[in-house]
Order: sequence, then C-alpha cells, then structure tokens
Amino acid sequence: MSEIDWSHLDAHLLQLLVAVLETGSITAAAARLGVTQSAVSHLLGKLRAITGDPLFVKRGRGIVPTARADSLAAPARELLRQMEQFARGPQFEPARWAAQLTIAANDFQRDLLLPVVAQRLREAAPGVALRIVPSGAPGAELLRSDACQMVISPRPPDGTDILQKRLFADHYRVFYDPCMRSAPAEVADYLAADHVTVAYEAHRGLDLDRQLEERGHHRRFAVRVPGFAALPAFVRGTPLLATAPSLLSRTALAGLASAPVPVPCPQLPMYMVWHVRHQQDAAHRWLREQMEAAVGAVLPAALLGGPAAVPAQCLTQQPRGAVAHAGGVA
Repeated sequence: MSEIDWSHLDAHLLQLLVAVLETGSITAAAARLGVTQSAVSHLLGKLRAITGDPLFVKRGRGIVPTARADSLAAPARELLRQMEQFARGPQFEPARWAAQLTIAANDFQRDLLLPVVAQRLREAAPGVALRIVPSGAPGAELLRSDACQMVISPRPPDGTDILQKRLFADHYRVFYDPCMRSAPAEVADYLAADHVTVAYEAHRGLDLDRQLEERGHHRRFAVRVPGFAALPAFVRGTPLLATAPSLLSRTALAGLASAPVPVPCPQLPMYMVWHVRHQQDAAHRWLREQMEAAVGAVLPAALLGGPAAVPAQCLTQQPRGAVAHAGGVA
C-alpha cells in the first residue's frame, strides 16, 4: 500500500465521511451536504486514496462501512469539532483569564477611572494583575511595542494602526484657595494672576494654552509641575490659580474652591486607545467593556449635569489619523 497522503485531508472530506456513515447512503449524504451524487463519489475516491481503504462496500442494494470507516467515525467528529473551535476561537471566560495587564494613564484619568476598573477586574477576573504606568504625551510605539495594552489619554497618538474610542468629555475650571483670594471673575483678573500648570514634557504645556494664545490670551506661569496630583501643594496657602479639568474636584483637587474660567476654553475629551491587533481579541474586547462600564459608574449624567461632561462615546472605532480631537492635557 502506498504511503498515506494525509496533507490532502480537509473538513469537506471529514464531513462527507460522517454524512455517509450516519445516513448509510450516497444519495442521502449528497442531499444532506447539498452536493450532487457524483460529487460525493468523487470525494469518496479522494478519501479512499488518503486512507488506503475502500471505506464503504456494497451489500445488496445498499452500502455498509468497512471496519476502518467505523474506526474513523469518532476521530472525524473530533477533528471537525477542533477545526470549528480553531475557526471561532476559544470561548473567553474572565474568571479563567490569567495575565498581567498594563494600562498607561496619567494621574487625572488614573485616579478617576482605574480604581473602579481594578475593582471590576478583582471581582470578575481575579487572575489578572493590573499594572498602571504613566502615559505622558503617549506615542504610537507605546502600543506597538506592547509596553501596554491600552492608553487612556486626551491625546491619542497618530497612526493608522491605532484605534480609539471616546469615553467622556470634561470642561475646565479655575481652582484656587478661597482663604487666599477670590475667584477671578473678569478676564483681566484671570490673566493678571500667577498660575501653576502641568507640563508632562519640557517646552510643551497644555493644549489649552495654545488655544488661549490663539485668542490673544497669555497666562503667566509661576510654577510648572509634572502632574495634576502636585497642583494642590502649590495652590493651597497661595494666590496661585490652577486651570484644570473639573472632574479633578473629585480626586486631586478636592477641597479647593473652583469657578468657571472667565475666557472661552475647549472641552477636554478622554479616549481609550489600543493597537489594531487587539481589536478582535475577546479578552481585550471584554476589557474595553469594563472600561466603558467604569466610566458609566463614575460619571453618571445626573452628577455631571450637561452634555459637555457626560460620557460621549463615539459611534465608530477608527484609526486615530482619521479623527480630529479637541485640545487637552496628557
């Protein structure tokens, strides 16, 4: 007998074998598979050549399987099951997920959202260890290199392989120490004051200031700090002003007074950002769902009170390069 050429075996041949075994008829197997009897006969010929066995022989007016065909029934069904599972992928079960997950976020979005995400992971996916790293002004390589699996930032990096989804939009307020000064009610008062601001990179401040300067407004900075968590130490006990996202009143800037900014300011959008290779991954899709659920839990519409600050999810997920975004902070 010649060597078995198993490389020609495919799902169609396995389905054919099972169909003929179960129906006991070439005609019935053809009807089940939606092919002609001649096609079934042709495929059976290929299967016989591969196995080196006649598989089915005549008995009276019908056919019966050979002992080899009977022995192949169970392996054929198992191979078909495995091939279907291969095509569909394994069923994702959060409770069985074991991984170290890295999310890049700066202190504003980190303290606002990620404690809730961490709690959801502990409850639903206890095998996942969450690592949080600063994102700074994130670049595409942060995601391309798999240094992290997700970035939370108002500045999604450019790249046709980078995907994003808007989580919410905040607005700016002026924070100050009410024991040291009153709120700046007029533009002149606001611009005459000394300010403390956040700069994640040298020579690069908030996009807010770039837009204010385009309108002819220039703030005078007395202090620049590397994150929002540092602002209170420089505002308390001083007349300094800090213009920052309003939601910081719930975290780093809790306890300071705040007032509307007396000059027009852009909204601050916040995005979750990931690499396209994770788009169809069941575990990552579940993670994105947990992030959106955390936003809904932390930022209810009734609390935020207005369309500028409610969660504003994009209708589509698309490459960063195709979407323009409003100025924001890192």
